Amino acid sequence: MGAKDIEWLMSLYSNDIVYFDLVPPLRYVGSNALRERFLDWFPRWSGPIGQELGQLDVAAGDAVAAAWMLIRARGILKTGAKVDYWVRVSNAFCRAGDRWTITHEHVSLPVDMRSRTAVLDLTP
Repeated sequence: MGAKDIEWLMSLYSNDIVYFDLVPPLRYVGSNALRERFLDWFPRWSGPIGQELGQLDVAAGDAVAAAWMLIRARGILKTGAKVDYWVRVSNAFCRAGDRWTITHEHVSLPVDMRSRTAVLDLTP
């Protein structure tokens, strides 16, 4: 992710990916929609997008697997704003032959229900 290599990143996802992101719409369906999302997101960063993996758990069978984790996003936006927060990520994978791809990804932030705002200062 840090290098913003769209071809490498998209190779991880199935063609029929269903992706729930932090930003609208409610879901992105298909690899073309997800590619456009990433291509819109990458230029907003002035440099690499730092990502740190934390608390990874995996459950896998022969053809289906799931993973859930925390990911720390860090970097500087083109606006000059510094980004440093943890998101929750859940992935579903399917295997075709010897290749696993992500068929579903859900990225979320905790929300303070009273203020209806995302909570960005939590750490694991």
